[in-house]
Amino acid sequence: MASSAGGVECLRTGLVEPALSRGWRVAVTLTPTAAHWLRMSGEVDRLEELTGLAVRYEARLPGDASPHPKVDCYVVAPASANTVAKLATGIADNQALTQVGEAIGTLGLPVVVFPRVNAAHARHPAWKRHIAALRDADVHLVYGPDVWPLYEPREAPAGRLLPWSAVLDAADRAME
Repeated sequence: MASSAGGVECLRTGLVEPALSRGWRVAVTLTPTAAHWLRMSGEVDRLEELTGLAVRYEARLPGDASPHPKVDCYVVAPASANTVAKLATGIADNQALTQVGEAIGTLGLPVVVFPRVNAAHARHPAWKRHIAALRDADVHLVYGPDVWPLYEPREAPAGRLLPWSAVLDAADRAME
């Protein structure tokens, strides 16, 4: 799952292609805003061609078959501050959040989250509670200054510099 945080434009090259090269089967679900961004750039089509699966961003109708196979691990990268807050508080107001929210409550189903936030988001009084709630739920967080230093909003580097390999490594460890 990917949300509309900076770096989502590199989802295919930074996360999906390397995951496929590790032998994973990858299915992509996007938040509505991320889907809009990636549809506008043609990335949704590229992701579908690469994975052989539909990119999900809308709920399916009752009775429709799931377009994705059974999931062994959910990776939420990049996760915007909004996505982290909603996951931490159980808000499931779109297809991506519904899937991951359910996964967080499913025993034995690992969830890895890479919060792609800046220093201003991390200073918000609720942020520490959100991170603590996800840790309490056994979510594997790819988070901290050793992974992604917190930058002031106008100083954040481009998405291509995101720690994609750390995200993939966390998912490998979570599935052990």
